[in-house]
Amino acid sequence: MRHGRSGRKLNRNSSSRTALARAQATALLREGRIQTTLTKAKELRPYVEKLITTAKGGTLHDRRLVARDVQDNAVLRKVMDEIAPKYAERTGGYTRILKVGVRRGDGVTMALIELV
Repeated sequence: MRHGRSGRKLNRNSSSRTALARAQATALLREGRIQTTLTKAKELRPYVEKLITTAKGGTLHDRRLVARDVQDNAVLRKVMDEIAPKYAERTGGYTRILKVGVRRGDGVTMALIELV
């Protein structure tokens, strides 16, 4: 039984999962929308939402906490100066997941994850 176990393994070890989450979060925050598999999008959603919520604080400590995961300085500036103030009045739900069909090669469900 898997009571209380959260998260998906995505067929990767823990360091690869962390690297994947950081890379996809950075890409999503840079582009505003990315296409990925549905399971990866569902894993990415809480990760990005926690980053944005932390960035909304606006302090130096919050900037450093976000910088641990967003290692591109241009994207970090964008998160702190544009994205976080945009969602200042919103209490959550910064992302949207839309299913876009199946991938031709292996039939996996693809999804579009975007900032609202």
